[in-house]
Amino acid sequence: MANRSNVPATIPALGGEASLNRYLAEIKKFPVLTPEQEYMLAKRFEEHGDTEAAHQLVTSHLRLVAKIAMGYRGYGLPVSELISEGNIGLMQGVKKFEADRGFRLSTYAMWWIRASIQEFILRSWSLVKMGTTAAQKKLFFNLRRMKSKLDAFDDGDLSQENLAKIAKDLGVTEEEVTSMNRRMAMGGDTSLNVSMREDGEGQWQDWLQDDSPLQDQVVAETQEADVRHSLLTEAMEDLNERERHILTERRLTDDPKTLEELSQVYGVSRERVRQIEVRAFEKLQKVMMRLAGEKRLIAA
Repeated sequence: MANRSNVPATIPALGGEASLNRYLAEIKKFPVLTPEQEYMLAKRFEEHGDTEAAHQLVTSHLRLVAKIAMGYRGYGLPVSELISEGNIGLMQGVKKFEADRGFRLSTYAMWWIRASIQEFILRSWSLVKMGTTAAQKKLFFNLRRMKSKLDAFDDGDLSQENLAKIAKDLGVTEEEVTSMNRRMAMGGDTSLNVSMREDGEGQWQDWLQDDSPLQDQVVAETQEADVRHSLLTEAMEDLNERERHILTERRLTDDPKTLEELSQVYGVSRERVRQIEVRAFEKLQKVMMRLAGEKRLIAA
């Protein structure tokens, strides 16, 4: 079998939110493949390492990535970055795809796309804004689905009935559901009835699955949460006192302080507080990545 390690990444440039509309227009120019075309291209890549075939497989599914990424707009991260991470997942899916198994690439690749986007969100958002227990992660990524089932997308807090049902089904407290719902209330929910393909075949809700974790998954996620917490605690020691205090007050509490409040504490402008916060967060991420790498080396 040919080496399939290199999937071409020559896709339209996505330079940020300002170029997002242009990017979305450009990817519509790539044709949607028929099942027969997709199968032949996949076999060419699998058996001969044909990078042009892989390129066609990737570009024909860029709209799928954009559609999935749009579903994660409510997490407060730039859509362009979500799409970029999803494209990485798509290319991984193309590398691993085996056409002879009988299903379409979109069915297989969507899990790689979602996993890549969710991992990016957890790295960038939830690690310092929410807990990382298995139950909280489940709540983080399933609250919208539960609200859709209950037709509870109105602004404001959930009704007591809906609140109790979501808390019970997801194994968390009602207070945790209320807190998460408020944090995610910044908008961007995508209808579950939109078509995933231009031909109108298949709706987003058709791809939903039962997300109840298996016992070994719960154990693995609990262990991962412990590791993340340990890394976070250790990495915080690398920040100076002011950076640590501002980052804690802005991102590590359930009731974060405003830039104005912290500017009065330190006698600096709100913009200066924001700069310190951003710098501290970037420093924290770098230290955590370094510590994680060191721990992997030690484990090896």
